[in-house]
Amino acid sequence: MIAVQAADSTPQWLLFDVPDVLQADAGLRQQFAHVRWFRLFEGTEFHPLREYGPVLVNLRECPALAELCQSAPDTWSGLLLASEASPSQLLEHLRRMLTVTLGLHHRALLNYYNPHTASYFFDACDAQELSRWLGPIDQLRWFGGTWADRAIGCQGWQQLFNPRLAVRPLAIEENLSPRQRDTLQTCLLEQHAWRWSRSTGTDYNNVWAYLQEGLALGFSERPVLDGWLWLRLQHPDAVPGQSLSGITQQERLDSLRNLWQNDQP
Repeated sequence: MIAVQAADSTPQWLLFDVPDVLQADAGLRQQFAHVRWFRLFEGTEFHPLREYGPVLVNLRECPALAELCQSAPDTWSGLLLASEASPSQLLEHLRRMLTVTLGLHHRALLNYYNPHTASYFFDACDAQELSRWLGPIDQLRWFGGTWADRAIGCQGWQQLFNPRLAVRPLAIEENLSPRQRDTLQTCLLEQHAWRWSRSTGTDYNNVWAYLQEGLALGFSERPVLDGWLWLRLQHPDAVPGQSLSGITQQERLDSLRNLWQNDQP
C-alpha cells in the first residue's frame, strides 16, 4: 500500500455502500437524521440506482457517527475521507471516479467505494496515479483488506495519503492501466474463491489453489470454472491429464469428469 508521510487529518466524510451497510443506513435515518448526506449516483448515468448506491455523509456535523466508524468498522464499512474541498468539488471528483474504460471498447463502473475493492485498486496505483485518483482528497482510511486477508482473519486499518504530485486531472472515463486491470481481476477471483470457501466449508487456500489450477487448464468461463471447482472438490486427489479432449471449455470439462468418475473404484 502506498503511503506518503503527511500531517494526520481528521476524516470529515464517510463514503459507504448502502447494500453493504443496509442496517447502518436505516440507523442513519433514525439516529442521524440531521446529518447531511449525498447519494453518489445522483445526477449520473447510474441515477436510476441512486437509492441503492453509495452515500457520502458529512461527519463534521455528527461526531458520534465519526466515533462509530472507528469503534464499529465492520458495521460502518466504508471509506473515511479527509478533504478541504467543498462538498460540490468533492462530489464532482468522486462521481468522475465511478466510470472507467478498459482498453478501447469497454466501460465499467468502478466500485472503489467498497473497502475490498479499495484494498486492491489503490494498491495498484503508483504515486502519480494516486495523486490523480485522489485529487482533492488528502487522506483515505478504511477497515478491510483483500478477500484473502478476510479469509484468514487478517483485516485491519488501511491508510493512504495523497502524494500531491503535479499530474493532469483525472480524465472523464479514465482508462485503467494494465496493472490496475490485473489487480481488479485478482479481486474478483479471490472474492469468488472466498464465497466458494464459505459455501462449501473448504479451506480458502485449497479453493484458491483449485481455482488457479482450473484457470491453468483453460476453464476461464464462469459456469465452466464453477463446474471445475465442484468437480475438484469431489476428487481432491485426482490428477488432471496433460491434454483434455473436446473443442469447447465445457466439452473438455465433461471429458475430465467422465475420466475421473470412471476411475473411481
